[in-house]
Amino acid sequence: MTRPTPSSFELLPGADDSPVLLHVPHSARQIPGDVRAGIVLDDAALERELDHITDAHTERIAAEAAEVAGVAPWRFVNRLSRLVVDPERFPDEREEMLAVGMGAVYTRTTHRGVLRARGTDPGPLVERYFRPYAEAMTDAVAERLAAAGRVVIIDVHSYPSARLPYELHGEGARPAVCLGTDSFHTSPALLAAAREAFAPVGEVGLDSPFSGTYVPLRYYGTEPRVSALMVEIRRDTYMTEPGGPAGPGLSRLAGALARLVDDVTR
Repeated sequence: MTRPTPSSFELLPGADDSPVLLHVPHSARQIPGDVRAGIVLDDAALERELDHITDAHTERIAAEAAEVAGVAPWRFVNRLSRLVVDPERFPDEREEMLAVGMGAVYTRTTHRGVLRARGTDPGPLVERYFRPYAEAMTDAVAERLAAAGRVVIIDVHSYPSARLPYELHGEGARPAVCLGTDSFHTSPALLAAAREAFAPVGEVGLDSPFSGTYVPLRYYGTEPRVSALMVEIRRDTYMTEPGGPAGPGLSRLAGALARLVDDVTR
């Protein structure tokens, strides 16, 4: 079985005793050549799709936050596009986004067009990219548990200001910052800290238009020492949509994320 190269994902170290792990799963645009061959879009259409689907500049937000935080968090960064595999989906029938062709391996686009041919077997990509990523993220959480006695996973995402056709639950509010929560892993204290940290950015909402958060399955619903929160940033607060450059709002958001990191590290 072919394994991904080390550049598929990267664990960037923070302070030895930091419990915080910033997870950045959707910031990259890179697609290996052999994976690109299985995507039916022409180059121009693929670039447009990447503009819509990529959480642009979120790696930079996390990096700037890590630089200014009082205690540097650890960062787990996906170096490949989510069009290779989406590491935050279930790789089986549990995934609700299968309804729009966006399971672990996407077959449809953000506008519900064809991305991969009908009958594409997701298995090889799941084995080559998804499972090693999940294992590495699980190991990263285990290491933070051993070093700090607890882990706070902060999932760093962005989303468009206008609903895209693939969104299953996009009819609700679209605040400047949406906080995705889990009933087991998101404590009231963590949620309150996030609301306070991001308040200067603009309206802070809860679980709309996206909900939930990412926890490796080994710990999901069973390990109370693993806390988790998803931070979804509306793109027009810091960049030109759909895939343009970042603006001055980026540093403001990085500062807010750093404040959250500092609060939950204490």
